[in-house]
Amino acid sequence: MNTQPNRIIIFDTTLRDGEQCPGATLNVEEKLTIARQLARLGVDVIEAGFPYASVGDFEAVQKIAQTVGVESGPTICGLARATRQDIEAAAKALKPAAHGRIHTFIATSDIHLKYKLKKTRQDVLAIAEEMVAYAKSFVEDVEFSPEDAGRSDPEFLYEVLERAIAAGATTVNIPDTVGYTTPTEFGGLIRGIKENVPNIDQAIISVHGHNDLGLAVANFLEAVKNGARQLECTINGIGERAGNAALEELVMALHVRRQFYNPYFGRPPESEESLTNIDTRQIYKTSRLVSNLTGMLVQPNKAIVGANAFAHESGIHQDGVLKNKLTYEIMDAKLIGLTDNQIVLGKHSGRNAFRSRLKELGFDLSETELNKAFVRFKEVADKKKDVSDWDLEALVNDEISQVPELFHLELVQVSCGDHARPTATVTLRTPEGEELMDAAIGTGPVDAVYKAINRVVNVPNELIEYSVQSVTAGIDALGEVTIRLRYNSRVFSGHAANTDIIVASAQAYVNALNRLYGWLQGQRQQESDRETDKAVASV
Repeated sequence: MNTQPNRIIIFDTTLRDGEQCPGATLNVEEKLTIARQLARLGVDVIEAGFPYASVGDFEAVQKIAQTVGVESGPTICGLARATRQDIEAAAKALKPAAHGRIHTFIATSDIHLKYKLKKTRQDVLAIAEEMVAYAKSFVEDVEFSPEDAGRSDPEFLYEVLERAIAAGATTVNIPDTVGYTTPTEFGGLIRGIKENVPNIDQAIISVHGHNDLGLAVANFLEAVKNGARQLECTINGIGERAGNAALEELVMALHVRRQFYNPYFGRPPESEESLTNIDTRQIYKTSRLVSNLTGMLVQPNKAIVGANAFAHESGIHQDGVLKNKLTYEIMDAKLIGLTDNQIVLGKHSGRNAFRSRLKELGFDLSETELNKAFVRFKEVADKKKDVSDWDLEALVNDEISQVPELFHLELVQVSCGDHARPTATVTLRTPEGEELMDAAIGTGPVDAVYKAINRVVNVPNELIEYSVQSVTAGIDALGEVTIRLRYNSRVFSGHAANTDIIVASAQAYVNALNRLYGWLQGQRQQESDRETDKAVASV
């Protein structure tokens, strides 16, 4: 491994840290879909999950290691606390990967040592050294993180890092776990590590940071100037609390301003060579995919991938852009894969034309997925004269993001108006195959639909978010609906797209209820297994 790379290594933790934000839970197939797209995007490392945390996480990491972690693909990483059982689980899940990495961590700040770990500094030094060496016995590529490094005593931090590198760590990651530091402080922390850890030249310095004060990206860019060569980030900046440093913002900042950053990599300022391996034309598609599968909407004014990022309403701006885009745009929208809304397909288009266009858009579907998506395309094409690229992306993302169907929506019908009481009738097929119909009155058509569905499903939940977005302009546009339900303290998301916004709302709600119901079934099965184990033990 080159411990002093002349470019930035992009470590994507969307599937691990990103998935930890409330409501963003992904199933194994959804994680695999995102992992495949991250590989197309060109990320160097995919942190696929926390194998010891759950059976689902272990399965996801293992499956991604098998299918995406090929010889020519990215490094697949699994997170592990500095314990033997965590490290063993990570090693087992990563075994199919051509390039596997174990990422082990332990807290180093005094506040974490006192209140969370209840250990001394000497305890932590010994654990870090021992567990890094243990991880090294399974894989060559080991990453070590001193959790809450941003609030740790620098002198103690230097000692922990030195011990970890001596034990075999090839990457040392410096996390601003609570998003507390400022760019000047974070840059100084990285500079201090470069100057005070004797064997630092034997490892790559990585950074991980949260956006609690909105400074994560700025902190990372300052870290790059001071010697960091791996950036741990997520698509759309999703993650715990206020999220993580956003991959798209970091990559495009380094791309657009590479003349400024080139000297920090020993390059002449005028060098046009990219500072990352990312295929920027895949950024927008990846952003949309992650947003759809997690149910985490991208705010319109979000940098790089927001709906307004390349929009101009001001007359002065519009005039300038029409004369020369450089007047108000510092990058071309095509750089991130945002193309003009070309109308290319209609109801007479065949399967081959549909397949070819999807390939051009970057979708690599199985035959089953293609058949299901083609049926949806024909349904949309019968209702719309022309189907745009954006429509195609929406319906394909909607189709491949479907969770296993427990409840299936067979019929939804509403009656409403300014002098009528909104009424909805729904028919659902239950997990047992029985068709049930019910009706309800609501404050509006969507409320009536949801009340009717609840009467059929009979699973307690609280609707905490309902949002609708139009995919394209026009009265016949596809409407994308994203909802979030809460059951006790857990949040479940649902997503659907349809030309009929009422139908999309019903499908999104059933989608979320399927996630909730599936989770409840899993909980009941675990409880049943525990009772069986107790009964066996008592015999």
